[in-house]
Amino acid sequence: MKTPRDLNQESLDNAGRQYAYGFDFDVMHPFMMRSFAPFFRPGNVLELGSFRGDFTRRLCDQFSDVTCVEGSDEALAAARAQLGARATFVHGRFETIQLPQRYHNVVLTHVLEHLDDPVALLARISQEWLADQGRLLLVCPNANAPSRQIAVKMGLIDHAAAVTPAEAEHGHRRTYALDTLERDAVAGGLRVIHRSGIFFKALANFQWDRLLQTDIVSPAYLEGCYALGQQYPDLCASIFLACERA
Repeated sequence: MKTPRDLNQESLDNAGRQYAYGFDFDVMHPFMMRSFAPFFRPGNVLELGSFRGDFTRRLCDQFSDVTCVEGSDEALAAARAQLGARATFVHGRFETIQLPQRYHNVVLTHVLEHLDDPVALLARISQEWLADQGRLLLVCPNANAPSRQIAVKMGLIDHAAAVTPAEAEHGHRRTYALDTLERDAVAGGLRVIHRSGIFFKALANFQWDRLLQTDIVSPAYLEGCYALGQQYPDLCASIFLACERA
């Protein structure tokens, strides 16, 4: 019998890895929103996995009707404290939660790699939660990011798609590349209408956090990394699919 997962424990920093970095909040989140913007539908939005509400806040700036589902009650409390009535917060597991309506936009960022059965969630999104003309905006960390490929060459991980012990403590079950992410999206009953990457990345997150505290990296350099990522999506920090119901 499987031991139930403790999502509060999984969301804590551990000895080998922070759950989220300043690089995520200050660099990746704005570029994710920019990547999503051409694919947003008018109407409401469902965010699956809001953590402490930092990305939710950006969605609230874009939409007036935001619903968030989060499995960690501690993270959800932090999100609610930050955003109050700007969003509707629902505590529950994606596998069992019942939602009262369909959504024009479903946002799933750095969540799918945590799930025991990712295809089952994608099928629920397609069958139960996406409106007829709705879109799923799906982002996952990229196995082929140069930072991970360098880690392989350094002997820190066995292969680019490996799940490190620190990632496993945070609930990671897999590391996606574009082909495996698209495979699961299609298996879940979705049609991929756009595939891309977000931000060319040759340094690890903790290295970026240190670098961002200096004046070495300019806003123009960050823009250049984002633009280069559009040219080479397989070398990005994260991979991005926009999907509709098949």
